[in-house]
Amino acid sequence: MKSPVIKRSIVIAGHKTSVSLEDPFWKGLNDIAAERRTTLSALVAAIDSERQHGNLSSAIRLFVLDHFQAGGDHHGDGTDRPAGRVQTARAAMMAAPAAVASLSRSE
Repeated sequence: MKSPVIKRSIVIAGHKTSVSLEDPFWKGLNDIAAERRTTLSALVAAIDSERQHGNLSSAIRLFVLDHFQAGGDHHGDGTDRPAGRVQTARAAMMAAPAAVASLSRSE
């Protein structure tokens, strides 16, 4: 059985690290980066710099979950973004309840 967790390498502040996330969280993270017109590495670096505890994978999951639960329908400048990518990410997250449930488990 294939693991639902996907491990990817990412460069944060010039250092290469590995992050393990379920595919719906990778998709959501990519959507947020595209929405903010930034790179995935820059977004993950910002999440990493603001986390207060827990590991990076958990911080990313909570960030993505919070973004979409809060509506995530603005660029931060008050303008609506196209709904297609958001709906795709929301649908992917809703289709993976085990991924969301993993938030309460340690890695």
